[in-house]
Amino acid sequence: MKIRKDDTVVVLSGKDKGKQGKVLSADPKGMKVTVAGVNVASKHRKPRNQQEEGGIIKMETPIYVSKVQLVCPKCGKATRVGKSVKEDGSRVRVCKKCGAEV
Repeated sequence: MKIRKDDTVVVLSGKDKGKQGKVLSADPKGMKVTVAGVNVASKHRKPRNQQEEGGIIKMETPIYVSKVQLVCPKCGKATRVGKSVKEDGSRVRVCKKCGAEV
């Protein structure tokens, strides 16, 4: 999976199409990511003790990684991610549009 935690992504399809947000968590096994402010669901929570409050809580739920695309920090456009090998042998992610290191 080429998208990681703390990346900025744009949503390509669904009810939140066009929204940008930061990746809060990534699940490579399930091929899903959780993005801040995207795919928000309401959860009804019952108080477990007297100090805790119950009510309706809004929370982000995971979406498939195929529905998001990375936003390049240099050019600011949604782009595909490529991989490149440096001279020292380390692998880095690169922007397919401008060639900048992500």
